[in-house]
Amino acid sequence: MPSHLDTQTAFRAALNHSDLPPGITAVGDLDRRFSVYRNTVAHSLSEALGQRFPVVARIVGDAFFKAVARVFVTAHPPRSPVLHTYGDAFPDFLANFPPAATLPYLPDVARIELLRGEAYHAADADPMAAQDFAAQIGADPDRAVLTLHPSVRVFVSDSHAAVSIWAMNQPGATAARPPSEAEAALVFRQGDNAAVLKVDPDAARIVGALMRAAPLGVACAEAAPDLAASVFSTLLQHGLIIGLSQAKEGGTHD
Repeated sequence: MPSHLDTQTAFRAALNHSDLPPGITAVGDLDRRFSVYRNTVAHSLSEALGQRFPVVARIVGDAFFKAVARVFVTAHPPRSPVLHTYGDAFPDFLANFPPAATLPYLPDVARIELLRGEAYHAADADPMAAQDFAAQIGADPDRAVLTLHPSVRVFVSDSHAAVSIWAMNQPGATAARPPSEAEAALVFRQGDNAAVLKVDPDAARIVGALMRAAPLGVACAEAAPDLAASVFSTLLQHGLIIGLSQAKEGGTHD
């Protein structure tokens, strides 16, 4: 007799092909009953994928999305029972899916949606008040190390106006010709929503450096002063700075 673990492994593998798992019995037509179960699992995972990537589904249409979701579900079964995390590999999958090649911006749109999901489910934290920030930044702001809200994510496209395309495919949005240049965005939770705020790509790179605990002087070393000021204003305005410390000599910080 196969072990319980072997049976589980075979059962899971059988969800992605037509063979029945060995050692499984049922009252009635086992082949038909397992086929119904297999289809139900595939449908549920496709629905979960559609809920995580609604803009991708809106762009490609229901029929195409169902088809691509079925291929993805077969190639990428879930690794966790928590379905709101399912689909992490979907953007890269789209980038290598030949039928989607005519929509080269689609993987980037999917990446924005992936980041929105991460931001929405991130931990909460209290923002730092502007007056506390001003008081604690000290006489040497270049050594200041910011702690950003756990929901903050950075998106930078290499070649597509994915942020504008994502925005114009929101419910009630007006269609327009997207810009020709590549775009970037900050993604963060705002109330009960995950916001996508289009920013200058260099601003997004500054925030990315801050997220990696780079001191301000390092993060803003190549940025124009007005751009750096705009980044701090945006972070404070949206309550995305939750702490501040000072880097020590040699690159560590308190």
